[in-house]
Amino acid sequence: MAKFVPQAEMPLSDQVRVRREKLASLRAEGFDPFVQTRFEVTSDSAAIKANFEAMEGQSVRLAGRLMSKRGMGKVSFCDLQDSTGRIQLYVKFDEMEESSFQRFKKNDIGDIVGVVGDVFKTERGEISVRVHEATLLSKSLLPLPEKFHGLTDKEIRFRQRYVDLMVNPEVKQNFVIRSKFIKFLRNYLDNMNYIEVETPVLNTIAGGAAARPFVTHHNTLDIDMYMRIATELPLKRLIVGGMDRVYEVGRIFRNEGMDPKHNPEFTSVELYQAYADFHDMMDIAEGIISGAAQEILGTYEVQWMGETINLAPGWRRLTMVEAVKEYVGIDFDAITDDAEAVAAAKAKGVELADAAEKTWGNALYACFDQKVEEHLIQPTFITMYPVEVSPLTKRSPKDPRLTERFELFICHSELANAYSELNDPIDQRERFQKQVEQRERGDDETEMLDEDFLTALEYGMPPTGGMGMGIDRCVMLLTGADTIREVILFPTMKPLD
Repeated sequence: MAKFVPQAEMPLSDQVRVRREKLASLRAEGFDPFVQTRFEVTSDSAAIKANFEAMEGQSVRLAGRLMSKRGMGKVSFCDLQDSTGRIQLYVKFDEMEESSFQRFKKNDIGDIVGVVGDVFKTERGEISVRVHEATLLSKSLLPLPEKFHGLTDKEIRFRQRYVDLMVNPEVKQNFVIRSKFIKFLRNYLDNMNYIEVETPVLNTIAGGAAARPFVTHHNTLDIDMYMRIATELPLKRLIVGGMDRVYEVGRIFRNEGMDPKHNPEFTSVELYQAYADFHDMMDIAEGIISGAAQEILGTYEVQWMGETINLAPGWRRLTMVEAVKEYVGIDFDAITDDAEAVAAAKAKGVELADAAEKTWGNALYACFDQKVEEHLIQPTFITMYPVEVSPLTKRSPKDPRLTERFELFICHSELANAYSELNDPIDQRERFQKQVEQRERGDDETEMLDEDFLTALEYGMPPTGGMGMGIDRCVMLLTGADTIREVILFPTMKPLD
């Protein structure tokens, strides 16, 4: 496999030297490709192929990158790649000016050219463009990866996405689907009378999630600030202010591990609706993902991580107690004592974190986290989370140990998290205080106490349903990607040095 090595790490190869000599020769002749400012494009490869009968014989103007060259004499065949695909160019010496033809023959694979020609079909039946004029618009000074092997090394593909997109054009489809999903999401919420808003990326408090933040410093104010780990608390302030339906699609930053499902910066949507609860959020989550699959892919059935997933509406809904009873064999409804709950969990091989209090709620959550998630393949809403792991969620009126919260799991991956939002400022302060105590015991991923948010709640927040959904994981689901890096154009990479 031919690896594509950054030029800073390689000696000037023969190929690079030849390309630079060609550039110098062109400049000496008064044809500097880098001074071109624009080229009028009237069509593209996909449109020509889709409408050949109507376009046959018509003059077109195309621009793109040369991906192959065949023929060395008076006739050349080339493949031109534009943003929509590839099309063959037919270049013949007596179809264009001789000097232009001779310059075109010197073009290298990877060069960006603009051509004027007419649409026709070769004797072999391939739709092509017969070139009459050609302009070198940009010179490629580095050779593309060897065409038969292409760029297959994932480390290099993600580090040099620009080359990946050039030589593996099918990669682009993931990002087309990503764009369409975000567009569908926005349309879905806009049609429900939500308002899209923007909240700060830099904050003096990292709140709204259990995660370790990135820290930076504001020179003018001479204070440390945190890159946001969630948009929850600012958005709920807007609910307090009377903006009843708000959402934000934005970048989130968490200083945590990297694996196939996690990148330190990722994209999420958070939405909040006054006078709604977590049941309303379940309906929205199901509607967005199943609707997007049908509109973008034309089917509810997708393949992901070796599983066939059915996204048709009507997803399963289980309480956490029901899920643990089904998959672990412990009925937490029948347990009222903390010590008994912890003992039952340990008897099943479940470990409780050292920093966690040994409570009924933490034992229930540990059983779910360690023993149940792996079984959740088809879309499943797990509801009614313990209060210990849900500091921003309203308690269940039926059982104060639990909260009105759900997480959506598909193929043992979490795609969404939602609450009936806690709007009792006194209860909220008590739960924040417990988080502060956990932080003091060494858990640096717990919530910080946000006094201004408590002040907002004291003015009164209506009953509210809220949800966060991971855009990247939804796109992984729709594209069948097995790693988050396949759906982020520029994933975080360790520097080569």
